[in-house]
Amino acid sequence: MEVFFTFLKLGMISFGGPIAHIGYFRAEFVGRRGWLSDSQFGQLLAICQFLPGPASSQLGFCIGLLRAGWLGALSAFLAFTLPSALLLIAFAAALPMLSGPMGAAAIHGLKLVACAVVADAVLGMSKTLCPDTPRKTIAFFALAALLSMSSAIVQLIVVVLAALAGVLFLGNISIPGNETKIQISLGPRVGGILLLLFAALLIGLPIFSSPSPTLESVAGVFYRAGALVFGGGHVVLPLLQDSVVATGWMTPDQFLAGYGGAQAIPGPMFAFSAYLGSVLSQGNATWLMAATALIFMFLPGFLLVTGVLPLWRAVSHNPAAGRAIAGVNAAVVGLLGAALYNPIFLSGITVSSDLAIAVVAFGLLAIGRLTPIAVVAWCVVACIARLWF
Repeated sequence: MEVFFTFLKLGMISFGGPIAHIGYFRAEFVGRRGWLSDSQFGQLLAICQFLPGPASSQLGFCIGLLRAGWLGALSAFLAFTLPSALLLIAFAAALPMLSGPMGAAAIHGLKLVACAVVADAVLGMSKTLCPDTPRKTIAFFALAALLSMSSAIVQLIVVVLAALAGVLFLGNISIPGNETKIQISLGPRVGGILLLLFAALLIGLPIFSSPSPTLESVAGVFYRAGALVFGGGHVVLPLLQDSVVATGWMTPDQFLAGYGGAQAIPGPMFAFSAYLGSVLSQGNATWLMAATALIFMFLPGFLLVTGVLPLWRAVSHNPAAGRAIAGVNAAVVGLLGAALYNPIFLSGITVSSDLAIAVVAFGLLAIGRLTPIAVVAWCVVACIARLWF
């Protein structure tokens, strides 16, 4: 219960995205409660940043696992995710009611929030993930490939080729780590089983693909997205867009409105999956569909991190692994840049005043460093005020 209520508090106050979440976690678990040392916290963070998936949620899952075993890990996930998931399910239920001029303006404002937030993410990630010419080159070719032909298969091919390019061309880039031992009861055998389960689900779930959003097909789509996301929650956008918008499961307006609404709530960005599941249900078994999307979005990241924990010491000393992940991270910048253009810019910017509102919103984030809530408020209020001018 201690783990559950500690993470529940964090789930209700942790605004600002994964980087901010990591700051909250360190203050709570290293500074205030002493559950971990700084070195242990740093090594867990390195593992979670090395793997695909939601880094802050994976970190919380690991902290819960170390503190109270599997029950602690599940409690950490549920408590940290529940507030944001419930808010987004409620937003999905309210979306059809926003049909008048003011409602339509508010929804359009949320689409402009997505423009500003993703542009800020591309700028920030390009500085940290593409600091040299080889990585800028990988990002450029990834951007060009995805602008030319965007699909989930192409994205997977780009990620694989970027990892190979990293191994071949990025020199001696090592994976961050340290020698402090993480006290974990899982052995290499359990870790291997979890990694095999991760791979089996990734290969097996597409068998249940369907032209309509059934529980099985939704599970496969969200599992694949969660398994292939490097670089944070914003990067899941193009993967999910190809899976639920390009297939006709939902409209671009529904997708981008939910993404914009997700900027105004605390907790993990991956909770956006609960909103998408609610919309895909079309009023039938809404809670079951939302829970399926949510669970399968987070599941691959949790399987990977718990599978790698017992094996981390050997992996962390392999320079080739560090070069591969550096190449993938560079490609992520190109992937997100492609998503910024299509569907975000093309769907959100329809008139010149849209561009002006989005530019101001970007300035509030990138220069003013205001919270996403302030950006949501600006975009929504500006779009509603435009009705009277």
